[in-house]
Amino acid sequence: MPRGAILAASLALAVLVAVCFLMPHPLVFLSFFLAAVTAASFLALAVVRIRRGRFPSIAKFRHPSLLLVLFISTPFVFGAILLLRGPYSPVLAVLLVGLTFTFFYNFLTIPLALHHKSREGKFQEPPAYPSLSILVPAYNEEKCIARTIEALVEAYYPGKKEIIVIDDGSTDRTHEIARSYSDRGVKVLRRPNGGKTAALNYGQLFASGEIVVTVDADSLIGRRALVELVKRFQDPQVNAVCGNVKVLNRTNPLTKCQALEYIVSINVVRRAFDALGAVTVVPGVLGAFRRRTIHGGGLYDKDTLTEDFDITIKTLKQGSIVQASSHALAYTEAPNTTRDLYRQRLRWYRGNFQTMWKHRDAFVNPRFGFLYSLGFPFALLSMVFIPFAGLVVIASAILSILGGAAMQVLLFLVFFTLTQFLLSILSIQLDGEDMKLAIYAPLFVFGYKQFIDLVIIRCLLDVTLKRKVTWTRARRLG
Repeated sequence: MPRGAILAASLALAVLVAVCFLMPHPLVFLSFFLAAVTAASFLALAVVRIRRGRFPSIAKFRHPSLLLVLFISTPFVFGAILLLRGPYSPVLAVLLVGLTFTFFYNFLTIPLALHHKSREGKFQEPPAYPSLSILVPAYNEEKCIARTIEALVEAYYPGKKEIIVIDDGSTDRTHEIARSYSDRGVKVLRRPNGGKTAALNYGQLFASGEIVVTVDADSLIGRRALVELVKRFQDPQVNAVCGNVKVLNRTNPLTKCQALEYIVSINVVRRAFDALGAVTVVPGVLGAFRRRTIHGGGLYDKDTLTEDFDITIKTLKQGSIVQASSHALAYTEAPNTTRDLYRQRLRWYRGNFQTMWKHRDAFVNPRFGFLYSLGFPFALLSMVFIPFAGLVVIASAILSILGGAAMQVLLFLVFFTLTQFLLSILSIQLDGEDMKLAIYAPLFVFGYKQFIDLVIIRCLLDVTLKRKVTWTRARRLG
């Protein structure tokens, strides 16, 4: 493991502990203690799993999700109490809420991510490779489809590999370009336009492989990505594996922020949840499922905008283990403008809320194991509480500055920026990425973060108020 990753992790945790002594308020200590205990309870379960060399029975798992619910709500109660106590209380209240979330996130994800890094090179290639079916749903992807197919054809895989492109009623040259690869073993299907879900279900009718891999038509997979995915399926409990998605077009500050977001906010969490066997999203960019698992869950459903999130939750609810491979690389084209990013995230976040509402029984039914106790509560924390807490932070900071507490606000801003910067360095080290991306870390405290938070809140209102939502997508530049 890179020494830089261990150093960055140690510094990040040290900064969090040090703030308790810099702000010796009893509620700050209580916030620290609550977050540490909650994170430690999940870490203890991970340690048991690691020592036994197998996953606990998800169907029999009974960790109390009430603990996480109390953890989420308590800092807001403390904050409300503090708001009544004096002119500087808003600053302390905001700090308390932010600290509790930050403590929990880092105490849980950093140790598990480091463990994931230490063990990911120990997976051996299987003695026999199962057959693979690779499904590529495509709609008007003439700018990207050739590169995607080339990467799939050239990808190394010792076993049987079939590539199936499903043209979902494209009106451009997508079908013609895909057909040109027929002599290289690529099967091309064509159907009337019905959406990505319908295309994937149609492709399932022709898939014969034991493992089904899905790849987006605007993505490139690494040469050894297929092999790395299949390594994880040697454990019979594992029924789905997600790849490591990276941004390819790092051409401006916006795409570089997205590249850092994929590394820090997405891949670190996946590394952590991998240790618990409960990765909640197997992305359509690159993901693999046992074919029997997809059919056992009733194939892909049309009632959400994020079919990848939905099929993963259905897999977890079957009692399956879902893991992540950092070596199974895929590269995707990120939105190049704010407008395109907005359109992409509208679909992502609307679909995420639709899926969470569809599977809301996972919030209250202990038989769903880690999904019940950690996966969905963590999603609720990151997609509901944190965006709204971000608005409270901005409002409180403005009030505090007007009340003469500008220096305190500046100190807190420096603290959270430093923590985000150290977390970014750690994540970049773990992924072997470009360290220059770390200079964009401050935008995840102020700037890019607020844009994403506002989009999330807008999507939450759209789904809650049952507004009509449609598929929105970013332009492809190829």
